[in-house]
Amino acid sequence: MTRLILLDMAIRMLAIGQLLLITIVIGLGRAPHAIRVATALLLTGIASYLAAATPLFRPLDAPLWLIVRFSAQMTPWLLWTFAHLLFERPIDRRAALCSAAALVGCAISYLIAIRWAPGAEFWGTQFWIALIQHGISLVLIIQAIMIAFLERGDDLIEKRRRLRFGFVVLVGSIAFIVLVLEMLSGFRYSGLGIALGQSIAILIATTAVAVAFLQSDPELLFDPAEPAPEPKLSPSEHVLKRKLDAAIAGAIHREPGLSIGGLAERLGTPEHRLRSLINQRLGYRNFSAFLNHHRIAEAKTLLADPVHVDLPILTIAMDLGYGSLAPFNRAFRQETGQAPSNFRRAAIVEN
Repeated sequence: MTRLILLDMAIRMLAIGQLLLITIVIGLGRAPHAIRVATALLLTGIASYLAAATPLFRPLDAPLWLIVRFSAQMTPWLLWTFAHLLFERPIDRRAALCSAAALVGCAISYLIAIRWAPGAEFWGTQFWIALIQHGISLVLIIQAIMIAFLERGDDLIEKRRRLRFGFVVLVGSIAFIVLVLEMLSGFRYSGLGIALGQSIAILIATTAVAVAFLQSDPELLFDPAEPAPEPKLSPSEHVLKRKLDAAIAGAIHREPGLSIGGLAERLGTPEHRLRSLINQRLGYRNFSAFLNHHRIAEAKTLLADPVHVDLPILTIAMDLGYGSLAPFNRAFRQETGQAPSNFRRAAIVEN
């Protein structure tokens, strides 16, 4: 038993060391500030869980220990935020604030319950607080996994496509399993065997993360504000770009639900070649950004034209391939910095 405890401790310390090293490398890197902060906090949260999950580290009254435990409990929220930032997905501020406030409230309530009712029964206050906290965490983890997995086809960066599975899905799946096991055990220590298995799984995940992130690859930790590279096309890429331009001129970008696979099939080219052209030569990181660029450019022309002043914005959105008004408004704001109605007013009334 003593040997298993020492092995578990050694694995945890090794994983924590890897996580802290990655945190330092990313913190000193040139990635955008928001991504650096989110990555560092997420890796610190995972390291905190590794420390908090072992029965040897349980001085509940120590102030530093309370910080470690709080950081560990916020890890699902940090993973959710990290997935949004890395994969360039807009964060719903209300969802972010509400889920963070709920997790913080659960953490504070749990600590109060431990201090004032340390001998609470299985179905007591501590259990229900932990159940709520784990339920919120599971929802956040599931959504992070869905962002990474279901939207993989939209991502044009091959290394980041692999990272979607290698990090977010892998780490998210491990976190999901850990939370479910804790719920099934009634939030009690489930034994050294399960703890050791968790340590080994997390060590494997952190090693994979180290291989990806310690390269400090700009394709993974990029700055979206950087200008697109000047296209230097090979002869075959010139031919493919002419086909792509002709398809755009024919309004193929207006088709609802158009995917890069469907576009590649229409152009008669392998999907990976089209991905490479749009990403590495034209400078788009997501296929949806490429579509939005052409759709919003056409929308701006229609909104600024006095002939179409009475054309409803919803009609414009639907004609351009958007399924509803909300995604059109979101894409228009991201491209122009203002709402479509404000753009039309400025273009027609104020000019």
